[in-house]
Amino acid sequence: MKKEFRVKKNKDFQEAFKNGNSFANRQFVVYSLRKPDQEHFRIGLSVSKKIGNAVTRNQIKRYVRQAFHELENELNQKFDYIIIARKPVAEMGFHEIKSSLIHVLKLSRVLSKHKAGYNEKQ
Repeated sequence: MKKEFRVKKNKDFQEAFKNGNSFANRQFVVYSLRKPDQEHFRIGLSVSKKIGNAVTRNQIKRYVRQAFHELENELNQKFDYIIIARKPVAEMGFHEIKSSLIHVLKLSRVLSKHKAGYNEKQ
């Protein structure tokens, strides 16, 4: 994921927590904050040490980034997204993580209609 697609600064995370809308399911909490002056979305990831060791946490982050990369044409581009992973994510594979993210993004109404052929397990 390119640098311009990432939220890195603590100030940006805190702004999303304070002013953004939050939606959650068992696996993820997603904060979305509208940024009208932005050309494309940005994502920030938070995976706690409680979830697993560094290898597990980095794998989860790679899976989430890849899921967002595959969904980028269907996401509302004028938002910052902060994704917080919860404990059940540690035992999930890529397709389960993507399915869970699609579910929570649909709840937050930032995901346009997803491809009809995709089989969701939520």
